[in-house]
Amino acid sequence: MDLLIAKLKKIEKQNYRAYQQIKGSFDFTDFEFHIDHVQSDPYAAASRVRAFRRWAPTGLEWLKEQSPAYQIAARDYLARQFALFAKQENSVSISTTGQTVLDSTAVVFTDEGIELRFRINLPAEGRSILAKKAINIMTFHLPKYIRKATIDRELDITALKHHCEVIEDQVMLREQLKAKGLVAFVANGSVLPRLAGNCDLPMKDAVPFRSPASLEVTLSRPNQGEIQGMGVPAGVTLIVGGGFHGKSTLLNALEKAIYDHIPGDGREGVVTLNDACKIKAEDGRSIHNLNLSNYINHLPFGKQTSDFSTQDASGSTSQAAWLQESIESGATAIMIDEDTSATNFMIRDERMQALVSKGDEPITPFVDRVGQLREELDISTIIVMGGSGDYLDVADTVIQMHDYQAIDVTDKAREVIKLHPTERQNECEKPIELIPPRHVDCAHLQKLLIDGKYRVSGKGGNNLRFGKEHIDVQALEQLESNSELNAIGWTLFQFAQNPDWSMHPPKDIATLLEGNWSATMPNSGDLAKPRVVDVLATLNRLRAGKMRQPR
Repeated sequence: MDLLIAKLKKIEKQNYRAYQQIKGSFDFTDFEFHIDHVQSDPYAAASRVRAFRRWAPTGLEWLKEQSPAYQIAARDYLARQFALFAKQENSVSISTTGQTVLDSTAVVFTDEGIELRFRINLPAEGRSILAKKAINIMTFHLPKYIRKATIDRELDITALKHHCEVIEDQVMLREQLKAKGLVAFVANGSVLPRLAGNCDLPMKDAVPFRSPASLEVTLSRPNQGEIQGMGVPAGVTLIVGGGFHGKSTLLNALEKAIYDHIPGDGREGVVTLNDACKIKAEDGRSIHNLNLSNYINHLPFGKQTSDFSTQDASGSTSQAAWLQESIESGATAIMIDEDTSATNFMIRDERMQALVSKGDEPITPFVDRVGQLREELDISTIIVMGGSGDYLDVADTVIQMHDYQAIDVTDKAREVIKLHPTERQNECEKPIELIPPRHVDCAHLQKLLIDGKYRVSGKGGNNLRFGKEHIDVQALEQLESNSELNAIGWTLFQFAQNPDWSMHPPKDIATLLEGNWSATMPNSGDLAKPRVVDVLATLNRLRAGKMRQPR
């Protein structure tokens, strides 16, 4: 600590760049303090620092013996506590993940101890260093926050254990889904509505969820025992009902249930298969060498769709592409809301079939493929549908939302089919084809990095800087934090080190995210482990990407 104070005193009132002199490691007796990256000016991203404390003085060594899920939750809890302690000092920040718990690098457990990774905005007046203020922050206030967040007597251990047990239970619930023949589960008593469109907190006085008796299942939890709720079966599930009755609210809860939620969120008993993907229409996006022939073929002027590329996809083409890319990435469940879908991709009714012959329509509507996804590829689908009864013919389960309560109307839907049979014709001309993943030119990705001076960073959770390129990921609604986007960027950075083509990108990306996934990434607290499907969804939106069909 004395060395840091001495270095700071020497640069008092100097130009801001003189802060570079404090980069390095410093001994604070009971913890080590590392300044890894110093911001170049007062308006740049805050400086990255780490504090490492050995287990012995913390009283928290028992956490090393817990399950991986418990440890992820414990690290999340300590990060939140550090953020709470440091709240009074605006220049200090640590990455937290809102209502969800992610495998984040903000707090890291090693065999030797606990490491906190956070940022400090080094103080200045204009571009002149305020060393005295920096000394006050880093040698007086900061040590108190670090010590409080890493010692048992300053923490609410009961709350810590509850936080970890709730997360561990959610992980175990999710692991039971496939064995039970389910794609999702919604516990009785869950609070699904959110406070506002821009606020993920639970709505006050919301109607608690209750499962229909016919869909109620019981799952087990290691810490809180058995729990009852609605099981969403594998296959094709429709969520129907009138406007404003909670259809999209249920789907939104399911799409976010790929993550674990903190105690008090209301969705602690809602889980979905981890690789479930929500897709929608995305006008104007790029598509690279994708085989869309399962959904779109015989385009005008003889243009083929078995190796399709564009920099300006239409709504239907973009949604078909996202579906195919999700399957390519290994998704076993697809979620769709008709409100954000391309109508001509979803359905072509009997009157339109009579008016425009199949020979003049290149799109095979999703209603005619969804059953094949289930039967031939073992991919389940959950669809919010309020406008087309033709989907009743292919649905295995139909859930009606009424006053935010779920009603199983599957039997009623079958009666409706008998009373009102459709005369539309199935437009599938061939079985659905399982198409192998495209190859990716990793050397080209490396060139993009070199040309952009190796810059990799997420911006606001909806844009990724990758070398000289900017990738728009606003459509990826399941991404939860900018930390995930940062980690996606650095995963692609590692992926780009392959000097040749990747012949199976899903497997190669999965390998990079195994085990100690962040070890080859920067010592940053702004990373959170992403899903393979989200890494590849981001890569698919790189307009300058180079891909090819398997040879």
